[in-house]
Amino acid sequence: MNHSNRANHFGTAIEKRMAEKRRFDLERASWHDARYGNGTPVEIKSTMHEHSDGQPDNWKVYCEYHEKLRRHDGWYCFVVYRPQRRSGCTIPCDTMVRSSDLPLLRWHGGGDHRGTEQAKIAIDSTF
Repeated sequence: MNHSNRANHFGTAIEKRMAEKRRFDLERASWHDARYGNGTPVEIKSTMHEHSDGQPDNWKVYCEYHEKLRRHDGWYCFVVYRPQRRSGCTIPCDTMVRSSDLPLLRWHGGGDHRGTEQAKIAIDSTF
């Protein structure tokens, strides 16, 4: 399984864990992953604690989806994970941040991916 497939595997598992822990209802939409019971949208973002070379990872946020989440007073659920063997992962920390309370984002071209600009958010800027 390549890195992208592994990230998707962990991302799906983490979404399920966070939905249970935080009492979200999972919902597949282009701009959010879940909703609270009151209808508030939540985007779940997960990242590895660090790359194999020891460098910290980060979250990618897409401008178009971020702006839509802000218009709907949505939240981000940021999750840091560590892969464990082939099938599992541990979650050393997670936090909730209102979309309007993110640190200043510096948008840059995202290429053709999702057709919008993107920004990277460092792990240490949310914890």
